[in-house]
Amino acid sequence: MGSYKYCMCFTRKFLWSAAQPPADVREAFAAHAGGAGQMGADQLQRFLAEAQGEAAATLADAERIVDLLRRRHHLPSVLARAGITLDDFFHFLFSDDLNPPVRSQVHQDMKLPLSHYYIYTGHNSYLTGNQLSSDCSDVPIIKALQRGVRVIELDMWPNSTKDNVQILHGRTLTSPVEMIRCLRSIKEFAFCASPYPVVITLEDHLTANLQAKVAQMVTQIFGDMLYYPESDSLEEFPSPESLMHRVIISTKPPKEYLEAKNIRDKEDDSQRSGKVSNDEETWGNDISDLKAFGASIDKKEDEQNGDEQDEEDSDDDDDDDDDEHGFQQNSAPEYRRIITIHAGKPKGRMRDALKVDPHKVRRLSLSEQQLEKLAESHGPDIVRFTQKNILRVYPKGTRFNSSNYNPLLGWMHGAQMVAFNMQGYGRSLWSMQGLFRANGGCGYLRKPDFLMKVGSQGEVFDPEASLPVKITLKVKVYMGDGWRMDFSQTHFDAYSPPDFYTKVGIAGVPADTKMKKTKIKEDNWTPVWEEEFSFPLTVPELALLRIVVHEYDMSDKNDFGGQTCLPVWELRPGIRAVPLHDRKGNKYKSVRLLMRFQFE
Repeated sequence: MGSYKYCMCFTRKFLWSAAQPPADVREAFAAHAGGAGQMGADQLQRFLAEAQGEAAATLADAERIVDLLRRRHHLPSVLARAGITLDDFFHFLFSDDLNPPVRSQVHQDMKLPLSHYYIYTGHNSYLTGNQLSSDCSDVPIIKALQRGVRVIELDMWPNSTKDNVQILHGRTLTSPVEMIRCLRSIKEFAFCASPYPVVITLEDHLTANLQAKVAQMVTQIFGDMLYYPESDSLEEFPSPESLMHRVIISTKPPKEYLEAKNIRDKEDDSQRSGKVSNDEETWGNDISDLKAFGASIDKKEDEQNGDEQDEEDSDDDDDDDDDEHGFQQNSAPEYRRIITIHAGKPKGRMRDALKVDPHKVRRLSLSEQQLEKLAESHGPDIVRFTQKNILRVYPKGTRFNSSNYNPLLGWMHGAQMVAFNMQGYGRSLWSMQGLFRANGGCGYLRKPDFLMKVGSQGEVFDPEASLPVKITLKVKVYMGDGWRMDFSQTHFDAYSPPDFYTKVGIAGVPADTKMKKTKIKEDNWTPVWEEEFSFPLTVPELALLRIVVHEYDMSDKNDFGGQTCLPVWELRPGIRAVPLHDRKGNKYKSVRLLMRFQFE
């Protein structure tokens, strides 16, 4: 029983009830238990194979589950031999550690070149908050690596005495951090979440003597962890598997700091324009990421986060022109030697920048709006370029509040490194986190086969092509639970239990993107919806299932109750427990939904 004060002098009492098995769970138990009151391990194995799509499940797997349930309920082993009850069966299905929606193991082929994979990529990885005045630190770098991010960006600048290197966002009020501290933290935490290679992208604003100092720091700190090729250039990138527990460097060819500065100063005069995305039309205004001039979080959920501004980034990793004809004579040769992935920005005509050199691979960087413009006229050329080379997309320079853009455009065109500000939150970042829950969360995910295929006439996938529906995903939202354990009694409503509803939808190619929602369940900490939705998908390989729970408030903006984003192609069919996360992507301890996924 829960009590809420009403009108200062009255008390309202609400009865709290424990979660009960939905009808589909009861029916599944009855069908596989043969009408008996308990289900044996052999019957549980049959349920896993027939209803949950786990054809490889063995009797030993089922026995392990039975044993775990026995230990959780502190039952003596003699009782476990009799099987599990309906309540045990329901507990199993509603436990996200025993019955998760996606697999937790790496299961893809990791022996292909790096260009065959999407790579979890950070932007300005050292910033603790906004792009203009926040502190620079190794802490956000550590947090990113702990989440499985594989590409860390460092902006290198001379210190005030020009004798050492510091990391900061140039020409802003951000406070610097020593580069050596960032490198040491990368070494310590590089493989805490994934054994696959860490790429450090360096934005170089250094003189030749400081480039040499960087080369010395990098080689001394990483030692045998550092990989670089023997030759000056690569005909093909190495594979993630061949680079396990290795660190590689990616940057543009070295240039004198003053020359680079002069080129960037010319680029600072770029034109500004505005645009509204289709994603906002479907889902409504996004929640804020970070306040424009501070790192504190804005909790107003439906405020726009600036995702649709359209301004060219004038100070990013490769904003100055690439020296495609080699290095300046006064640059440091030892610095050049440690670079594995040579990077650059488009020079001259955009189409020329996408030409593929059969004898050399490279990395090209485009701002988000450069990609938008190029995709309008040269979509297949981008896809062809990314089959062998690496494309990095970075946020525009006016995202002062560290907001992000829609990553789907980059993924649709095969961009491996869609660089994101990891210190905020919002739908775009949720999508990024959702994609990289795939393949065991290792930070490397194979691109869909259609992006790597070349036809008999040299044709490649056209992202603008109209495609037929390939498969339909049916999602049933049964119920939710756990808020009463993770939140205070009056967190959502001071006068009554919460009124929850769930939004379910697809983030993907424009034809697949849509959103639906359940009815509102009033005054219930354990809402039961039992509603089913269908999503026809033309490109399921790039579809993400978005799930957001809100608490309805008729007098104010609805409260946030949890979210998650899951790669559709990795969803395990059947009834699954779906854990929810907070705005920043941290998993709640108890909050979860019971859902069913079916493919037709």
